[in-house]
Amino acid sequence: MITAMPVLVAAFALLLALTPGAPSRAQPFDAGADAAGETATAAEPGRAEKLDALFETLKSAASTDEAETAEREILGLWSQSGSDTIDLLMAWTAMAIDDEDYPHALDLLDRITTQKPDFAEGWNRRATVYYLTDDYGRSIADIERVLALEPRHFGALSGLGTMLREMGEDERAIEAYEWALAIDPHLENVSEALAQMQGTDGDRDL
Repeated sequence: MITAMPVLVAAFALLLALTPGAPSRAQPFDAGADAAGETATAAEPGRAEKLDALFETLKSAASTDEAETAEREILGLWSQSGSDTIDLLMAWTAMAIDDEDYPHALDLLDRITTQKPDFAEGWNRRATVYYLTDDYGRSIADIERVLALEPRHFGALSGLGTMLREMGEDERAIEAYEWALAIDPHLENVSEALAQMQGTDGDRDL
């Protein structure tokens, strides 16, 4: 029986570890500012090419360390919104989630997804919060938005598999897990979950 934390939460925890230093809670913020009206960080040249190379590394990695480094770099690139406002709101969201203040986190994420709807991590983070509040319907809807923007998002696919499994949708859960592993074969929690569902780990309840 798997005792590790749900895959979605694990992926989110890894993403939080990569988030730049959170701002002070007392730091002022102009609520009237938006992503289009402030100085934004320009998209890093060659981002798509870097992601492609990192995903190739995931498939060919000869060691766990090499795969984990590629995973961290991918998550780091995904976390770059290109907007100072969005980055600040994401940092505040991380603090709200850490405090288990999920209503506040959702308020912030609503602003993020409205101001920058092409930022996949805004949808992914909101899917995580919906998952943590047991709102699977909204979480799955947000994961669909994530995958429309970034079809290789192994974290979103892992979370989708976890929710489908908990909902008793085993066939669809297996498909989501297999899709995630096709992208990143080094997702240990996903491999364990899939093995248990397929009865290949020797610990399946009869």
